[in-house]
Amino acid sequence: MKWGDKDMVKLIALDLDGTTLNKEGVISEENRTALEQAAERGVNVVIATGRPYSALPKDVFDIDSIRYVLTSNGARITDLKTGRNIYENCMARVTAEKSVELLRQHDYVIECFVDGIAYIDRAYFEMVKASGRSYRSVKYILETRNPVDDIYQFILDHRDHIENINVNFEDISEKPAMREKMLEIPEATITSSFDHNLEIGGATTSKAEALRCMCGILGISTAEMMAVGDSPNDIAMLKASGTPVAVGNAKDEVKAVACYIAPENYRHGVADAVRHFVLNENTI
Repeated sequence: MKWGDKDMVKLIALDLDGTTLNKEGVISEENRTALEQAAERGVNVVIATGRPYSALPKDVFDIDSIRYVLTSNGARITDLKTGRNIYENCMARVTAEKSVELLRQHDYVIECFVDGIAYIDRAYFEMVKASGRSYRSVKYILETRNPVDDIYQFILDHRDHIENINVNFEDISEKPAMREKMLEIPEATITSSFDHNLEIGGATTSKAEALRCMCGILGISTAEMMAVGDSPNDIAMLKASGTPVAVGNAKDEVKAVACYIAPENYRHGVADAVRHFVLNENTI
């Protein structure tokens, strides 16, 4: 199969933020219609996001064609039809412990994902609630993050079930140096889904690895997968897919591994890619 062969896509793997979701954080009617049409042709539609399960937008559950969701950058796959988790790949205990040891030396906003739920330090949560200011959407933080008294102790108390640790930077100029330090954490992968953050996952945790498992469950080849993304945490899944697609607003390093550049997320880039590679319509 060559890159972009038509009639060969049997699974569509979709990042959410900056890709399938528009600027308002919803799935546009154009994207929804294209995905439903693809599903009618027997194509599997899989969400592959850095978000934890509890932070998935309502739109994902409203689209009947979406059965499987891959969350926390590949730490978990959930079957929406049964509600069961069919795959889990959390970080090792030592990864959680060494992450805490490093992060305690700094003053960053830390989040962790455990069993599909996002947790954040209570002091920061209350500050956001009172001030209405945050590094990210205040509404998103207050609706999807659960406050705990000591985020570091919480991570240690749940060290066997940590899906992801997010490190958020108010000053992104500090990010490169911190990334170098984080690369020394044992059995860890370091990636990013937004300009302001770095994400710590397990040694083999990635969207690509989880999607390989997903393809095995469905009995298809990764060559028959189209992956669409915009951020560094999408690169591995694009490289693993037969049809790697970047939306127009993607980072340059993501575009570099794509065989096709679709329009921006706010111009229904996912719908364009689906029409081009699955529905065989002329696009762009």
